[in-house]
Amino acid sequence: MIEKHNLQPAEGARTTVKRVGRGDASGKGKTSGRGTKGQRARSGGRNKLKLKGLREMFLAFPKKRGFTSGHSKPETVTTGKLVDNFKANEVVSLESLKNKKLVSKSAKAAKVVLGGEVSRALNLKGVKVSATAKDAIEKAGGSID
Repeated sequence: MIEKHNLQPAEGARTTVKRVGRGDASGKGKTSGRGTKGQRARSGGRNKLKLKGLREMFLAFPKKRGFTSGHSKPETVTTGKLVDNFKANEVVSLESLKNKKLVSKSAKAAKVVLGGEVSRALNLKGVKVSATAKDAIEKAGGSID
């Protein structure tokens, strides 16, 4: 039963400090466990970069700074490219853009921006659209879902 008089720390929780340099009989006298002579035997000796060649590695690495977001940005497609690749009243979706190779196969989203005249009606589904591109598509008789 645990009571105040028999409380004690766990085995190995408290260790005694290793007292070095207290005579040969202590087992850690004379060289205090540092071996014989040399820079590593001295106090403050060899305490810079521990691994050989680490400084050169640090100098070789590119100095990258700042922050890169984990969220991917949508790939942009101009209205001019849509007019060149799609017929009138054809549905423009992410899949159809991938099939026509207007965006990469790995694209997670696409955004249509104004760039060229919209001469025919286009139906956009599941694609982001800028405000100016939206006006141009709706003026040409297209729709955005």
